[in-house]
Amino acid sequence: MKPKLKSVLALFFSFFKIGLFTFGGGYAMIPLIQKEAVSKQGWITDDDILEILAIAVSTPGPIAINSATFVGYRVAGFFGALAATIGVVIPSFVIILLLSYVFTNFQENRYVKAAFFGIRAGVLGLLFKSLFTMYQKLKKSLLSYILLAAAFTATAFFNVHVLVVVIGCAACGIVSALLARKKVGK
Repeated sequence: MKPKLKSVLALFFSFFKIGLFTFGGGYAMIPLIQKEAVSKQGWITDDDILEILAIAVSTPGPIAINSATFVGYRVAGFFGALAATIGVVIPSFVIILLLSYVFTNFQENRYVKAAFFGIRAGVLGLLFKSLFTMYQKLKKSLLSYILLAAAFTATAFFNVHVLVVVIGCAACGIVSALLARKKVGK
């Protein structure tokens, strides 16, 4: 089997598995994407995953699909992006179809209610794990802490649109890099 075809198939099956076994949406998939793409397959680095997540969050569309597309493209170009994207979408699509049937027909069933209650609690745990992992990888500086606090405050308490926060943080990062470069140049 050709190396590129092998990579494309590996991307498809890896992201299919992620899509199949993750409940809770894109943010719940982040730790699985990190584990699969960085730790298990070695396709990208921890720094790469942070960059991919930053791009995936700031571009339109679901974060899991955006992340799969970016990882796939890094590994095997266009066909890698296509395979990873299709791989992560197919299970979610089928599961949503099945769940919509179950939910609309059995939403008052106490076992279904209990299952969804448990799933929500588990997803919250996965989100906290993702936040903790991303925090550990963050290059810590006074600016990063200020941006973290400002972004949280703006979105949580003042309902500032996420896009405005992302653009503002990106602008602060660019200005900081330019000032650091100018300072080193002196």
